[in-house]
Amino acid sequence: MIRKNAGAVLYGTITDLVFLLPALALFSLMIIVPFLMGLVYAFTDWNGFTVDFNFVGFSNFIKVFEERRIGGATWHTIQFTLMQTVSVNVVGLALALAISRSTRLNRMLRTIFFMPFMCSIVFAAFIWSYCYREVLEAIFKIINPLSRMNTVIPGIAVIALWRDAGYAMLIYIAGLEAIPETLYEAAIVDGIGKIQNFFYITLPLLVPAFTVNLTLFIGWGLKTYDYVMAATGGGPAAASETIAMLVYYYTFPWQRTGLGQAFAILMMIGIFLITQSVARLFRSKEVEL
Repeated sequence: MIRKNAGAVLYGTITDLVFLLPALALFSLMIIVPFLMGLVYAFTDWNGFTVDFNFVGFSNFIKVFEERRIGGATWHTIQFTLMQTVSVNVVGLALALAISRSTRLNRMLRTIFFMPFMCSIVFAAFIWSYCYREVLEAIFKIINPLSRMNTVIPGIAVIALWRDAGYAMLIYIAGLEAIPETLYEAAIVDGIGKIQNFFYITLPLLVPAFTVNLTLFIGWGLKTYDYVMAATGGGPAAASETIAMLVYYYTFPWQRTGLGQAFAILMMIGIFLITQSVARLFRSKEVEL
């Protein structure tokens, strides 16, 4: 009997592995192998095309901090991340509070507000670039924000706000629905008003939702590439160039693949450390029911 059970367990394990192998092979081919190859290339002077290259140790990682454009790209990335994260979370929370009740109208509004997130980032950037150029500028005589150095980052952040606010809204709605209604009922009995309810009940119990949203959007903002590339290509005059765009430029057009991979590894480490720090900070503030 024991031998039969062991055989059944072994058969089930082998069956699971067989079904897992195609996905594991694809993941290895598309993620693990390129990552390991990029890790090796970061220590070389490979230009991305020739067969021969030399190992240069940590010189690429040192050159990253000596590059003239890294300061501007880092500042633009931080600007966009702050604008996107703050605006998306504020608007997403406001929408969630406004339509948190499960009514037919609110369910329809949730779908409408979430629909922009179903668009690709490139499509959203093209739509808003057209609106900025052909509607705001041509009809209302408002200068296209993407054409000015001091407004291009806010202009791109508006595109991100329009697309991503619905996603943040759904996470906040899930957080609101997890708050027991009895807490609000007890607060009403005690004579606590809506504003006090929000600050002393809703906000503390929404910290898990804040943890998810802030970690996600900080990570997405710090590695942003497609919003900027589709909307401005890094212009005008490199005023919207981000760190991820420098990774692309060094790796492909400028044929300095080793330096580009060093950029990418440092960017990945930086994003990991920042997002983990934010997540740990907010997890320490979570309230257990």
